[in-house]
Amino acid sequence: MRINRKKLVVAMLDADLNQKQLAEIVGVSRATINNVSCGRSCSDKTAYGIAKALNVKVEQIME
Repeated sequence: MRINRKKLVVAMLDADLNQKQLAEIVGVSRATINNVSCGRSCSDKTAYGIAKALNVKVEQIME
């Protein structure tokens, strides 16, 4: 699953979270969050975890 980089950054700003904080909430490494924010795809589980942590629907941050 691929997450839109710009939408992710906006959602992170809205939630007042940085990559490290988001990674801790989702339960993945900061490197994973960095890879996602650089445009790499991630598993469905990771995408849904990111969406939940940011309090948005996964469709709102997908490409």
